[in-house]
Amino acid sequence: MYKMNKKMYNSTIYGFPYVLAMKKPISVNYNIKYQRQPGHGVTNDLLFLQKNKLAAVMEYKKDGFSNQRSIVVPRSVQEMQATNELTRLLYVTDIGYYPNAVGHYRTRSEGSPQHILIHCVDGEGWFSINGSRQNVQKGQFFLLEAGVPHTYAASRTNPWSIYWIHFTGQQSHVFRSMFNHVFEITETAEARLQERLALFEEIFLNLETGYSPDNLSYASSCLWHLLASYRYIVQFRTIKRIRHTDFAQTAIAYMRSHLGERLTLDDIARSANYSPSHFGQLFLRHTGCTPLHYFNQLKIQRACQLLDFTDARIKEIAEQLGFFDQYHFTKAFVRYMGETPSRYRKHRSG
Repeated sequence: MYKMNKKMYNSTIYGFPYVLAMKKPISVNYNIKYQRQPGHGVTNDLLFLQKNKLAAVMEYKKDGFSNQRSIVVPRSVQEMQATNELTRLLYVTDIGYYPNAVGHYRTRSEGSPQHILIHCVDGEGWFSINGSRQNVQKGQFFLLEAGVPHTYAASRTNPWSIYWIHFTGQQSHVFRSMFNHVFEITETAEARLQERLALFEEIFLNLETGYSPDNLSYASSCLWHLLASYRYIVQFRTIKRIRHTDFAQTAIAYMRSHLGERLTLDDIARSANYSPSHFGQLFLRHTGCTPLHYFNQLKIQRACQLLDFTDARIKEIAEQLGFFDQYHFTKAFVRYMGETPSRYRKHRSG
């Protein structure tokens, strides 16, 4: 029926056998030749054959989208990143953006050597793992675990636009709670979508200028921030504006505005419209510490700032932060910081 200079992959899509284009041209007896292009993925245009006739050409493709952008970090550079003291923890191997990716399709029978983050900013698509297919829409993202067989593709009727990034490293597993699931970033005033995508751009443009050690280290640092923005969506949002529906953030904002007072549990709970007992349990579960312990941490944080950036006397700082006297302030400071205020100031100055 046909000839090819690499072995055929015995697979089917929608009932038709297909051939994956390899690095060298595939010759078919219908005088069609295809050369693999560099870039994201390996699955290229599929040559569908049925009953010795070419049923369809270019039903799916891996790249070639208008205005697409991508960078594949050379293997030699990846090896350098894997040994660098900073980048070896987490680093980028591929990154790109595919707008209106008509026909985009990718399948890996043995999975990818790296984890893959795909963020859909428009249109629709899907991915499949172990026969379970999950649809992906605008505003959703998913993170595929390295080494897990998978398939993903753009919708035929409403193809997605996606930002994607391949990454690995000794600590890349810390994001395993996101592996192989669909997550949604709700479009609200606090979503910070453009700021998140700006981190993609930061990494892309930095790598585009070259692979110097400084560039790679900076890209690695940005990658931590980018992935954290997906892992900790609530925290990423609250940096821009406190969500008043979040009782803990409301209470913390109240604490910060009353650092000079001696608040009680009743005071803090009242600010969030909760009873003291119920609020204490919820706050502990949400933050990992009691409300009063958190309040004292904020006081000591402010004390450090005053010691660092002002000439205020320790007694004055104690009064400003609502402590009974300098003794009680010093005792609390040592408990949290491990040294006295005067020693802290001497150590930090100069």
